Amino acid sequence: MSNEVVLESAGTLHGQLQRGLGRAARRAADMRGAGEYVYACVRRDPRWDRQCESRRLYYARLMVDLELPAGPVAEHLFDPSDHTDPDEWRVDLALGVLADLVRLSRREAAAPLRRYAEEGAQWFDAVVELIDLEDPSLTAGLDDVVAARCDDADLALLIPGRSNPVIEAWAARQPRVAAALARQREAGRAARRAMVAAPGRDAQSEAELLEVARRRGEGAIAAIFELGRRRAPALLDLAEELLPQRPSRVGGAVCRALRDYGPETLPRARAWAAERGGCADMGLRILARYGTRQDIPLLMDELRGAVARREWGGAAGPIEGLGRLRAGEAVPLLKTAWTESTYAYLRPRILTALTRTAPHTAESYTVEGLWDCEEGVRAEAARTAPITRETGLRLRRLHGDGAEEPAVRAAAGTRLMT
Repeated sequence: MSNEVVLESAGTLHGQLQRGLGRAARRAADMRGAGEYVYACVRRDPRWDRQCESRRLYYARLMVDLELPAGPVAEHLFDPSDHTDPDEWRVDLALGVLADLVRLSRREAAAPLRRYAEEGAQWFDAVVELIDLEDPSLTAGLDDVVAARCDDADLALLIPGRSNPVIEAWAARQPRVAAALARQREAGRAARRAMVAAPGRDAQSEAELLEVARRRGEGAIAAIFELGRRRAPALLDLAEELLPQRPSRVGGAVCRALRDYGPETLPRARAWAAERGGCADMGLRILARYGTRQDIPLLMDELRGAVARREWGGAAGPIEGLGRLRAGEAVPLLKTAWTESTYAYLRPRILTALTRTAPHTAESYTVEGLWDCEEGVRAEAARTAPITRETGLRLRRLHGDGAEEPAVRAAAGTRLMT
């Protein structure tokens, strides 16, 4: 999913804030106009892939650090275009920022979030954010709105997988919410029973499983996964048949099943990658995970091409492989990708690759990474950044921040004890 927002140069504060770079968060307090840039990013969501990339906590923290009021974010929510703009993602980032402001003890951010849940075009997303805050005091009376607007399918989507005090409070008042909660719990129990009782496919031969998969009918996906579990060579043949064709559920299942394979797939993967046909992407993924030093030139060629074309999604596999192989020749390209990439989800791989290939060079990136928008970067940085007065303070903040992801808090806590 690509976003049409044009990103400013990575050399500017605005461009760095759009990319979620830690260096921008570190210098924002000393830069005139930084607050307006933060608001601009929230209003014009800069994420290249809105489903994978993170920005909400990054911008919420900047609003706290810069002492920015939530008013301009609320104004974006209630813009007159709210009920006419067809973009379902228009307010997604703003809703997330307000929710994270609440987690950061800026309780005034809850009021526009609650109001939008009642009045906004994307009200359902605001309700989800309020449920996730797990504070019944913020949602009192909202259950009437939810019960009136939601059918049973919508109610099922609202109920989290774990116990939630907001849902529990609503269930005590709303019979339909209580029924939806009961159905979810029963479905979970039924799924666990089915997992225990489900018959395996061990009795079927590889040839039989392959035939079921080729028919693409009922049982095809299960047959593919069983072939993958056995690491059957026949699945590689099936990949050559299916992957060059139009993307499909069966082809996607083949790709997932091949993740269970190991170095035994390297000869086929090298051939796929060199041929640059329909199996090339799968070949590169295998080389990234299991390739040896003989695969470095091919991975370098792929990374050079991806960086030159600014095809950041295509750079992920080569970066992962070159980092695993500690290929020092990749360092200049890794540094370029770190700064220039418009795909923040790539940066955890870049930082891991830099720390493996050039630990001394990576130090400045690990320090910056403690302020990055991506939790994977912050976690890696917490494990590896050199301890100074500044980084020690940052680690303590990450460890004690209830809005932070558990993996980051744990990494920061572990590092502070060493």
